[in-house]
Amino acid sequence: MELLKREDLHEYQVYSVDFIKRNPIAALLLSCGLGKTVTTLTAINDLMYDDFEVMKVLVVCPLRVGSVWKQEVEHWEHLHNLRISVAIGTAAERAAALNTDADIYVINRENLQWLIDKSGTYFEYDMVVLDELSSFKNWQSKRFKAFMKVRPRIKRVVGLTGTPTSNGLMDLFAEYKCLDMGKRLGRLIGQYRTNYFVPGATNGQIVYSYDLRPGAKEEIFDRISDITISMEAKDYLKMPSLVNSNHVVEMNEPERFLYSELAEKLVLNLPKGEITAANAAVLSGKLCQMANGAIYADNGEITLIHDRKLDALEDIIEAANGQPVMVAYWFRHDLERIEARLDSLGCNYGRINTDANIAKWNKGGFEVGLIHPASAGHGLNLQSGGNILVWFGITWSLELYQQTVARLWRQGQTSGTVSNIHIVTNHTIDEYVLKALQGKKMTQKALVDAVKAEVSAYGRK
Repeated sequence: MELLKREDLHEYQVYSVDFIKRNPIAALLLSCGLGKTVTTLTAINDLMYDDFEVMKVLVVCPLRVGSVWKQEVEHWEHLHNLRISVAIGTAAERAAALNTDADIYVINRENLQWLIDKSGTYFEYDMVVLDELSSFKNWQSKRFKAFMKVRPRIKRVVGLTGTPTSNGLMDLFAEYKCLDMGKRLGRLIGQYRTNYFVPGATNGQIVYSYDLRPGAKEEIFDRISDITISMEAKDYLKMPSLVNSNHVVEMNEPERFLYSELAEKLVLNLPKGEITAANAAVLSGKLCQMANGAIYADNGEITLIHDRKLDALEDIIEAANGQPVMVAYWFRHDLERIEARLDSLGCNYGRINTDANIAKWNKGGFEVGLIHPASAGHGLNLQSGGNILVWFGITWSLELYQQTVARLWRQGQTSGTVSNIHIVTNHTIDEYVLKALQGKKMTQKALVDAVKAEVSAYGRK
């Protein structure tokens, strides 16, 4: 492969490099495919070897993305001076990688607490990159608490994400506290809630959700705007068209009766066991299962409800006429039922959950690729294998949803169009999930628009 040179960076990447160098605290809201890794590495290279401002950098990223940072150094000529050690694997392998002489150390986010509390190495990184800042949105998580222990020691922090508010603006509190230690949005979650939110759904003293105060959204955006820029791939890259569609299926009367009984009474008695839903979250999961066609009883047994979505999937695969189809599933019993149907059809399929199967998918080795949104992974390149994505089961998470779509809808997709198909069971929770995703997307778009970088004024063509 021919090495890329610094001159090959896009204008928006040059702008982003300069933004990181100018701002010791920087949040880059970059959508998938904009090359955030090489952008950040270029800034690190400049800060380390030209400006002598940093000596040791830590990158915290999703597990599968760890190797991507090292691969990018190998692909770009101007980054060849950078020495990267990837601390992934067993505790012994991680410890060995951390003790290697390098410029940049990469660790997966699940092991950040281990690094800080248990590795036995002194935390002496003067720059930290949080690759996927949204994974620090939970202020009660172990990784957040561990990071805040060492945050005062760090001179420079960069947060990278394309989905900063996948569950609403409440997510921003922990994410930005990781960056500025509470300077802009407050040091305490209670303070943030009081300043910008009012209780929404409640039950006595229990608050289930919060609504924004009038004018709060604009005030939040204004407070973080000095350290934040956003960019969307569609504004800077030639992207394929994304065509969203719904394939609607109908339950018959007996199936609809079972669904309605559970929704209304929260308890359903079936031959293989009783189904109970103790709260709204559990009920939501049970209804999603029923919409998909099967449900777990309290004793773990699986009860089949219908095959409507399986029939629809079969029709979609047939209509694809040999083109590879990626299928996103959520529940384990969905996967098992899908695989059984594909076996009966004689389809060549595989789970896209290993490096070998990722490579096989990208070479066109599968007629059907099965993927779970939680393992779709930030940064996975799957666009070479196909351009049709089918949602057998739809996730409530905007972040997981967008990241899964971005596996195919990204730069490098050779097809002019990516089909994003949702199999929706009519008059069920499926419709509410899609509506909720759209609402979350609009909230996120407002933030992205508020801090959008004016690259056109940067002065480079």
